[in-house]
Amino acid sequence: MAYESSVPGIPQGLARATKNARRQRSYSLYKGYGVFLIPGILATLIIVILPFLANIAISFTNWRGIGLPVWAGLANYQKILHDMYFWASFRNNLYMILAMVVIPTLIGLLLAAFLFDYIANKFGKITSSFFRAGFYLPQILPVAIAGVVWRWILQPQWGVLNWLLTTIGLESLTRNWLGTAATALPSVMGVMIWFQIGYPLVIFMAALQRVEPELYEAAAVDGATWLQRFFYITIHQIRPEIFVVVLMTLIHSLKVFAQIFVLTRGGPGSATLVPSYFAYQNFFEKAQVGYGATISTIMTAIIIVLIFIFITMQSRRED
Repeated sequence: MAYESSVPGIPQGLARATKNARRQRSYSLYKGYGVFLIPGILATLIIVILPFLANIAISFTNWRGIGLPVWAGLANYQKILHDMYFWASFRNNLYMILAMVVIPTLIGLLLAAFLFDYIANKFGKITSSFFRAGFYLPQILPVAIAGVVWRWILQPQWGVLNWLLTTIGLESLTRNWLGTAATALPSVMGVMIWFQIGYPLVIFMAALQRVEPELYEAAAVDGATWLQRFFYITIHQIRPEIFVVVLMTLIHSLKVFAQIFVLTRGGPGSATLVPSYFAYQNFFEKAQVGYGATISTIMTAIIIVLIFIFITMQSRRED
């Protein structure tokens, strides 16, 4: 008895053979590419996943970094709920989010639109690229070098900032910028804004190049001002890039360490303490490895949850 396939005119046997051939070809391609994925998978497993799992395990112990860990259960997590230094560091991290995510993203967006729409059209793309590279320069400077330079600038006795204020007759405004609790955190925030502006600027300028010029021309014909074109066309057209910038800078702000280490070491007191540096202190200065692991685990969990929320929101918006 002859059987027919679901496609008219094609025998079932031939259809099955074709399907098997395609499946075999797909499997061969997958197996071929899979070989090249093995080094990356192994590196991720050894460098990221295994240390993270070990960190979680250590967070349930009391350990000084030597000898055998002593099981402590949830004691470290209970302790952190009442640790004023942890909550102070967490509060400071919210200020870091403002300085590393919100303000640089807004400034970068405005600067990108200004360089793309005005500077490039009036003075040429070379001039625009020159300014873009200048704003991006802090991103490629070693953090230690940039931090030392900023410490020199903010030094209270012979720093450039206080010298400049004295020179122009504003000596009353001179401060020990990094050594006083009232000015240390704002000073660090200012430095972090300087560090971060270049990243969103470069991303947004690249994004603006894919916006159709006809949209701006049609809006201009209808009488739209530059601000109206910026809010109703530019922002909506580069929304995916804004999402990427906010997500990446948010993750970076939650684990910021090097700048704090170079500039203030979390001081004075806990004025500039952030969770990543607080974990470092417990790991290496206080030899409370289990407690430091607890802080790191909590911050990692927060980052994972935020990533999941952002990706879910973006997927729903795209759908």
